[in-house]
Amino acid sequence: MTSSSPPTLNLVSGPLADVEADLLVVTCAQDETLSGKAAELDSATDGLVKGLVASGSFKGRAYQTEWIFPAPLKSRRVLLLGSGKAADLDLRTLRRLAAAAVRHGRGKKAGRICLAFDPPLSLNAHAVIQALADGAVTGLADSDLYKDQANKGGVSEVSIWTADTGEAEEAALQRGLKIAEQINFGRWLGDEPSNVMSPERVADEVSRRAEVLGVKCTVLDEDEIRAGDMRSLLSVSQGSARPPRVVVLEYRGGANEAETLAFVGKGVTFDTGGISIKPAADMHYMKYDMCGAAAAVSAVFALASIGAKVNVLGVVGLVENMPSGTAMRPGDVVRAANGKSIEIINTDAEGRLVLADVLDLARKRGANKLVDIATLTGAIKVALGTAATGAMGSPQTWVDTVVAAADRAGERLWPLPIFPEYLDQIKSNIADVMNTGGRYGGALTAGAFLQQFVGDTPWVHLDVAGTAWTEKDSAWQMKGATGSMIRTLIELADPAG
Repeated sequence: MTSSSPPTLNLVSGPLADVEADLLVVTCAQDETLSGKAAELDSATDGLVKGLVASGSFKGRAYQTEWIFPAPLKSRRVLLLGSGKAADLDLRTLRRLAAAAVRHGRGKKAGRICLAFDPPLSLNAHAVIQALADGAVTGLADSDLYKDQANKGGVSEVSIWTADTGEAEEAALQRGLKIAEQINFGRWLGDEPSNVMSPERVADEVSRRAEVLGVKCTVLDEDEIRAGDMRSLLSVSQGSARPPRVVVLEYRGGANEAETLAFVGKGVTFDTGGISIKPAADMHYMKYDMCGAAAAVSAVFALASIGAKVNVLGVVGLVENMPSGTAMRPGDVVRAANGKSIEIINTDAEGRLVLADVLDLARKRGANKLVDIATLTGAIKVALGTAATGAMGSPQTWVDTVVAAADRAGERLWPLPIFPEYLDQIKSNIADVMNTGGRYGGALTAGAFLQQFVGDTPWVHLDVAGTAWTEKDSAWQMKGATGSMIRTLIELADPAG
């Protein structure tokens, strides 16, 4: 991800022919009669758009492109961008279309880009502006951190066409920008290699950003973690030469008597699997095993940045899981901070050992409701692929609330059960619980394990192992960390309305 500043964002209105930009991007739906901005562009170009559609060279499929240059407009270069079937156009797709547009523009060395999109009238106009602003900023953040950037090109300004340009519209624009900046911070943490982004470095980066945003940040070192009896977390880090850290963020934008929502994150900066070592193939991806922690802190920072009237905690455990003479072994028994004993069956089921103690810490720090986010199991990827995050928790009303927030935020979240049978799978002969229940239902037994450390506090577990990272480039993003579920956490705490 490049370290360049985000582009300046602004709103514009008026005839498309009068828009001044290096690139004007206009969307056109698939299998629809030209309307809205596409029809206006067609009129301004003497029927050129209709001609492209009639010839079959442009069908409006999602992310299909057609360049018009030179165009008889003040913006001499125009990109016609397919938005797919009108019935499928939602906030998620609009955000991705905006990201795709600025990426295409950057490829043409366009410094100033204007987005003239046609969202469905059924969508909230302010939510649309926020989504387009979000996409424009997150679309320009890449994972090629150590490549030469000299010839990449930069986008300095993005304008979003809208019928109204009042205070409410400007507020939506700024909300989208501020949220996107924090999402990009979280993605950057995940994209950096593990020799750079160690537990100590993550804690330092989070601490620095917290100071800028006025968020209280407490960093616990190894001695303080041990003093807190967080021996489940420490068992994961004991094989590494790099010491663990626990970071607690506190943002109090709400009333003193208001409830406190906690975002709890797994931050394994590199996961070899420990003694139960992973196969060599694809192990390099395990630098992204801290994306849950990155999401938790980014959500807190975003809420602080937009001045949300809420009280939130961010509690993350940062460790490295390595095999060595001091590493935990299968068959070891450790005791978590809440007093429960854990038999370690597989040292590659380490994320839940970290979460056990930081979930308990969040409760001790006053959390009334919990959401944990973690790249926890390969089993969730088998179950849901890379399209959706798995959710489980209790009570069901809290799970439903989180799922509804994801839907509003334009992220896919699928609820899964924690039946008593899954708890039976992790019963231990020697300890209170085992850290894995075997091959079958692996994502669900992991949820059953975590449930042992939340007491009666409303809690939802989000398994982002399939969605926190993408292994291929797309029109809207280079491969790398995705920032999965950050928008959901923000929407959960502070609905945009």
